[in-house]
Amino acid sequence: MNLKSVAFGIAASLVLLVACVNGRSDKSTLTPQPVKSKPMNTSTTDTIYFGAGCFWCVEAVFQRLKGVESVVSGYTGGHIKNPTYKEVCSGLTGHAEVCRVVYHPDEIDFATLLKAFFTSHDPTTLNRQGNDIGTQYRSAIYFTQTYQQQSSVKAIDELNKSGVFPNPIVTEVTPFTEFYTAEEYHQNYFNDNGEQPYCRFVIQPKVEKFEKVFKDLLKK
Repeated sequence: MNLKSVAFGIAASLVLLVACVNGRSDKSTLTPQPVKSKPMNTSTTDTIYFGAGCFWCVEAVFQRLKGVESVVSGYTGGHIKNPTYKEVCSGLTGHAEVCRVVYHPDEIDFATLLKAFFTSHDPTTLNRQGNDIGTQYRSAIYFTQTYQQQSSVKAIDELNKSGVFPNPIVTEVTPFTEFYTAEEYHQNYFNDNGEQPYCRFVIQPKVEKFEKVFKDLLKK
């Protein structure tokens, strides 16, 4: 899939998300393509680390995609060892809240993961997603493979040229260094705490919109 197709697909996804927000239907037929249906090769996985605001939201979105084997919330990109949630929230450790996404490339390609990433948060707001403000909420892609870096950089360039977003994308594309798993109570947060106010009023609407746009890519 070339990067112009990625930008085109993301633009279509954003149109549908806006339609959901505005409570109206959209006649566009440009929707994400279904995931390949061939059997999963359990011996082959790749890993990517996505930062897109609160990791509870990121986790809830990527857990639902076919071809994604696991999603773990944690911290990366900082300068101290074994940071705690409280320390990361202080903004003094340099870490970002991220999710480690392990996926099967033969089941879901990286272009599709990028679509999910760019359509599930605002990549143009620096160190902020909604009311979550701070460097720990920065938009970031921490790559483990050269193709992930190249695809991410090209996708950002194409999206900026396309005018999909009114402002330039500020997502950083950075080599992965070290990941620290977040405390246990952060894991599987939305699924286990759906009645909590943040889940009901922030995560649930995001997940519902995502599921409408990516309905052909969701796990059963």
